[in-house]
Amino acid sequence: MISRRTALAAITALVSPVTARGAPGEQFNVTSGQDSLLVSRYAAAAHGKRAAVIALHGARAIELKPRAYERYAEALAARGIDTYFPRYMTPADTAVLASAAHEDRVAYEKSRYEAWADTVAATVTAVLGRSESSGRLGLLGFSLGSYIAAEAAARDTRIAALAVLYGGMPTAMATKVKHLPPLIALHGEADKNVSISEGRELVALGKSVGAETEFVAYPGKGHGFDFSDTDPMTSDAINRVTRFFQAKLAA
Repeated sequence: MISRRTALAAITALVSPVTARGAPGEQFNVTSGQDSLLVSRYAAAAHGKRAAVIALHGARAIELKPRAYERYAEALAARGIDTYFPRYMTPADTAVLASAAHEDRVAYEKSRYEAWADTVAATVTAVLGRSESSGRLGLLGFSLGSYIAAEAAARDTRIAALAVLYGGMPTAMATKVKHLPPLIALHGEADKNVSISEGRELVALGKSVGAETEFVAYPGKGHGFDFSDTDPMTSDAINRVTRFFQAKLAA
């Protein structure tokens, strides 16, 4: 739970920007199955080997609100961590998620989790193979991206840390989980899109397989609360996530 004292402190919290604010320094493609998908890289200014975070956007992609995602990349860069944003959706995915009725969209997402997690695995391989990689890598997921990140982390022991915002574990994967890395889950208590119970269940699952876990509930906050440009809890969420990755991905 967020205390009043924490909320007041968050009002003055600052997220340090990188030199080229909001601009990815590099773009490349990753092949997964028959798909070739774009990845944008936001590099830290630090030299030498660096940890990295792969960030997975929500169902409406990065273009919904690019600045919301960039704030996380900038905060991670300020702590010496590179951030990669794979566009894991194919054109067919985007078309379905933009036009399907709610029930059809949910069913479609369930049918695609495995393939999307495969794309994450391919991105992990590409990132870890880079000359600047320290070998330490985390996953950060938002909404739909959180479910994909959770499944990918359960399947891939190369993932050293997992942060999820207003998400959970895909139901079909939950009974198969035997491993999860250290994880932090952040969720608004007033979320009407994804019940806070999903986040709590993910944390309980992590504990059941011996993972170090942390759950942060935000009273009165809805889905995507951290996308606000003015809510002090935006800074609180970003700072918690970046501190988590800095601690867990240290070489």
